[in-house]
Amino acid sequence: MTPRIDLHTHSTASDGTLGPAELVRAAAEAGLDVVAITDHDTTAGWAPALRALPPGLRLVRGAELSCRWYGEQPPMSLHLLAYLFDPDHPELVAELARMRAARLTRGERTVELLRADGVDVRWPEILATAGGGTVGRPHIAQALIRAGLVATTSAAFGPEWLGERYRLPKEDIDVFQAVRLVRAAGGVPVFAHPRASRRGPVVPDTLIAELAAVGLAGLEADHEDHSPAERAHVRGLAADLDLLVTGSSDFHGTHKTVRLGAFTTAPEAYERLVAASSGVTEVASA
Repeated sequence: MTPRIDLHTHSTASDGTLGPAELVRAAAEAGLDVVAITDHDTTAGWAPALRALPPGLRLVRGAELSCRWYGEQPPMSLHLLAYLFDPDHPELVAELARMRAARLTRGERTVELLRADGVDVRWPEILATAGGGTVGRPHIAQALIRAGLVATTSAAFGPEWLGERYRLPKEDIDVFQAVRLVRAAGGVPVFAHPRASRRGPVVPDTLIAELAAVGLAGLEADHEDHSPAERAHVRGLAADLDLLVTGSSDFHGTHKTVRLGAFTTAPEAYERLVAASSGVTEVASA
């Protein structure tokens, strides 16, 4: 039987709704053989996920880095999945800490803007809901839902709320620097959902070629936000650039409807990813 490998999931260490321990247990219950924990700009979920790792499940430790490309104006936001990197690499640790602090400042300022317009959301409550994890707009969206102002996370991300009116810029890492840092930390960088046009503008193929030249290892092709044509495009580009191809759920729990294992990575691509790493190893339960 072909192993089922899901390389993109989130826990409460960032903006998921399952704790890291719950996440790995849910992955095992979903019939996965390998799961990656890839919270936004943090490795805080690694240790609790490891402690709770069920028998028969392999854990890939990673993170999803908030990046920006400055080749166009305004600069474009994009995400880089970083796998199996050394969590103690000094430069990468410093960048992750900077981005988490910036997210906190952005979140608090967003709440101030909402409250100035009479919206009854409270920063201490949002912080408590985040439970020490990286605070993001989904946490504020949940506060809007609890206040009865919107019915869903999608509605909270609409233009009248967090999508535009109350959307503030956030600090990201230059994507070229991010690729180099992940490689320097022994990790494997993979571009997350690179052609997801439903999320907004997508980067040109020329940028991906330039990133491949400085160490980008792969492209996430099979993702819920990619149409069949977009998946085919990503696969063709990966073949042209000799990049590995991944597939994953981008699971967030109840923040999204997609289920664990909705999209998966081929074993050959996974083996290539593991072979390219020198930071930390994949882990199987004893």
